Amino acid sequence: MAFNYQRIVIKIGSNVITQENGLPDLPRITHLVEQIAAIKKQGIEVILVSSGAVASGRSLITVAEKSDAVAARQVLASIGQVKLINTYSHLFEQFQILCSQVLVTREDFRDRMHYLNMKNCLEALLQYEVIPVVNENDVVSVTELMFTDNDELAGLIASMLNANALIILTNVDGIYDGDPKAAGSAVIDEVSGNELDFSSFVSSGRSQFGRGGMITKSTMAQKTAQLGISVHIANGKRDQILTDVLENQVTHTRFIPNKTASGKKKWIAHSEKSATGSVLINAGAKAALISNKATSLLPVGIVGVITDFKKGDIIKLIDDTDKLIGLGIAEYGSDKARERVGQKNQKALVHYDYLYLQG
Repeated sequence: MAFNYQRIVIKIGSNVITQENGLPDLPRITHLVEQIAAIKKQGIEVILVSSGAVASGRSLITVAEKSDAVAARQVLASIGQVKLINTYSHLFEQFQILCSQVLVTREDFRDRMHYLNMKNCLEALLQYEVIPVVNENDVVSVTELMFTDNDELAGLIASMLNANALIILTNVDGIYDGDPKAAGSAVIDEVSGNELDFSSFVSSGRSQFGRGGMITKSTMAQKTAQLGISVHIANGKRDQILTDVLENQVTHTRFIPNKTASGKKKWIAHSEKSATGSVLINAGAKAALISNKATSLLPVGIVGVITDFKKGDIIKLIDDTDKLIGLGIAEYGSDKARERVGQKNQKALVHYDYLYLQG
């Protein structure tokens, strides 16, 4: 049975569109564009998250081996991004489709104003039937500000735009229940909920050209599926892979979406690394929050403020074992929170509507 999606995010990994020699695989890119054009002609909105800038840069310039690794990556990405977007632009033009370039950094997701500006821009591009081609801005992203990889970025974009599905193209058929190269290993067709511990059987090895391994993909896919978005992990090296995934006619892994969350909760869910402050909560508050009842975090449940924050910041809620219980938007700053620690009948520090609990 075919999947009936109105809006999809397609993430193309560097290992899909890069040859073994590290240079771009133009026939593969061309074939993927043909499929995306066919999908778009069906009236489905497509947002493309594409790696491959560094490989494109490698096809144009040779960077000295002895140069600084971060600088070398930035040079290759900066030059290669122009080549990559021009390649997409030229290929989409043959189908009378316009594409645009959207370069982002993790910082753009930290700030609610940046986040909404970016969302509005992408929504407007889709209204004009343009395909946004999104990539991390490697030129200004340095280690601590980098996404784990473009899988994480694709998950954020899918959440931001309330996409029905996220299709992640990699160089294997999906997530296996063992080493993909070992006899007897099989692709897991469907994953529901978060009961699977991938680290027990997923190889943590990274692809030759990508930054994140399969465990990263699995964890991100579960998180995205929990926010109500179907996630498909499939082999981008296979012909007709995108159309076959949408028709459900090819072996791949699908993460079944469970619950939908509000737009603000979707933003908060992906903001763990950008949370500025944190508070320590007591056992009573923890029990109330993780119960099935909708509960806000009240000062009576707070033991103390660990790190400072301002009103409107995303903060972490930590228990006494240093475990992250959830994330939420602070209704007031840490100064007021300190004054109210342990007090009853005070305004909630984090309202339920702006609270995301770890699954």
